[in-house]
Amino acid sequence: MPKARFEETMFEFLTYPQVGTDDWRYTSQSAEVRVMEMLLLSRAVLMDMANAPDFASAVGSLGGGDYALPSSGARMEDVETLLREKRATVRGLFAEWMLDETVATLFKSRSDFANLRLALRRVLTDRPVGSDYSADGNVPPDVIEQVFEEENYALFPEYLAQAAERAILGYYQDKSIPAIDHVIDRCDAEYKVAQARQLGEVFLLNLFRLQIDLTNIRTMLRLKYIEADQRNVLLPGGFLEMDRLREAMDHDYDGLGPLFFATPYHQIVDAGVGYLASHESFLKVEQQCDEYLTGYLRSTSQITAGPQPIIAYLLLKEHEIRTVRLILTAKKNLLDTKLILDRIGA
Repeated sequence: MPKARFEETMFEFLTYPQVGTDDWRYTSQSAEVRVMEMLLLSRAVLMDMANAPDFASAVGSLGGGDYALPSSGARMEDVETLLREKRATVRGLFAEWMLDETVATLFKSRSDFANLRLALRRVLTDRPVGSDYSADGNVPPDVIEQVFEEENYALFPEYLAQAAERAILGYYQDKSIPAIDHVIDRCDAEYKVAQARQLGEVFLLNLFRLQIDLTNIRTMLRLKYIEADQRNVLLPGGFLEMDRLREAMDHDYDGLGPLFFATPYHQIVDAGVGYLASHESFLKVEQQCDEYLTGYLRSTSQITAGPQPIIAYLLLKEHEIRTVRLILTAKKNLLDTKLILDRIGA
């Protein structure tokens, strides 16, 4: 195993970073959120869905709750429609509850970057711009179409215009579609961290830095698995030192656990690498990253009033929606129950 070639830093937290302090402007909104949290699907319901013998039974496991569908004759198209409606509803509630418009704009930018990624992939490969963009962003779908029809990036907000220009330059270096994704991921991460610093929001900044770390861990393991040396795709701005991540690229799988032992991510790496080595699958890495991030979001329970519980509820509900989609899609495609359980962390 290669000797470490970087100087380790001491992490300021053992498991999760700080979530900030109370903001009493959000007293009533936080109370509403606490009620809504009680309606989130329990682990037992998700387990029942995963263990259901077929798709119809899994749909039936949702019962008469928030995701109720007719178990008889339910189609995956019906599921997708329902899940999109649920996502739109929770994002609408978030916008209604969030008093800080800059924070609401920041979270809506997630859809902007996703729309930009899709539009650039189409335009740079000489396909029609299309019109099937998310309407949840700050930039309406018709403006996205207009931008690329007129090649007028001034119609975009500054963060999106810069991302478009950088992604186009990145693509034309070697006409690589993945380069579009890498540049947009970097622009997205840089924008979020910069905005959180400017706002002085401790929870937001820590959340975005954690997300960068988890993305980098997944990226590092995937690059190792395919034996690719693309270290420039790692995202700056997280808590993890870039040198540690680059060093990990030179270690064998057995050496990764000790390399991350002094970090809060040791369990993620250790469990993920073990599963990857034995099953040649990233299921456990994804599950561990999800579990870690939702753990941090749930730690906002210590806040009585503030934007933190509202942000946490948005992300937890979106995660729940993705989990329901994952399980039902797996059941529809007759995937092995053990794989589903491994992915959701049973």
